[in-house]
Amino acid sequence: MAALALIVAAAYVVFGLTGFGATMFAIPMLALLLPLKVAVPLMLLFDLVATASVGLVTWRRAARGELLRLVPLMLLGQLAGLSLLVGAPAQPLLVALGLFVLANAAWNLFAPQAGGRIGPWWSVPAGTVGGVFSALFGTGGPIYATYLARRIPEMADVRATSALLILASALIRLVLYLGAGLYRQPGLMVTALVLMPFCVLGLFVGSRLHAALPGERVKRVLFMVLALGGVLVIWKGVVS
Repeated sequence: MAALALIVAAAYVVFGLTGFGATMFAIPMLALLLPLKVAVPLMLLFDLVATASVGLVTWRRAARGELLRLVPLMLLGQLAGLSLLVGAPAQPLLVALGLFVLANAAWNLFAPQAGGRIGPWWSVPAGTVGGVFSALFGTGGPIYATYLARRIPEMADVRATSALLILASALIRLVLYLGAGLYRQPGLMVTALVLMPFCVLGLFVGSRLHAALPGERVKRVLFMVLALGGVLVIWKGVVS
């Protein structure tokens, strides 16, 4: 339980700093200790608390047009992702998660900085693919954030819009996971209650550090840690 608490606290320090990335950080680590079908709905409960506390405070800065474009597409993607989470074997899912995490980390560490705005039609792949990965691994946030960063000029507005979008995603996933019976798994709700204070603590620390630490340096360290987590998850998927 101590390892789980440390992972959850660190994940929400990341969220407090960036407005996204908690589940992307935590799921590869939690997948080494818990089945994906437990880790993903567990993190969703923490995401609801974190995104509500950030998104509802900063909602006035959110880009409503982007939310209206992305949410319906995100719902379609989540329906597809849920069917995979419930029905697919665990080992291929672990390998797919590790590859996704590695690809995302490599893109953010080594790809040239994107320039200029992109068109609104990019919401179609961003919303649907983000929805699939949200339901499957809880890791759609970086996909949404990458799209929003190319659509919205102010980073504070990107952070606010990302937080509200992830809140909407979490609420939709809560309904889907309840319908699929994922919260009836033994011990899941007890574990969530024990770990919830560590989510709140991490969010408090990250929010206080948000204005003090250089954002780009924090993101580089985050994606390096993610790359290591991705390698470990692929290893577990291959040997288990």
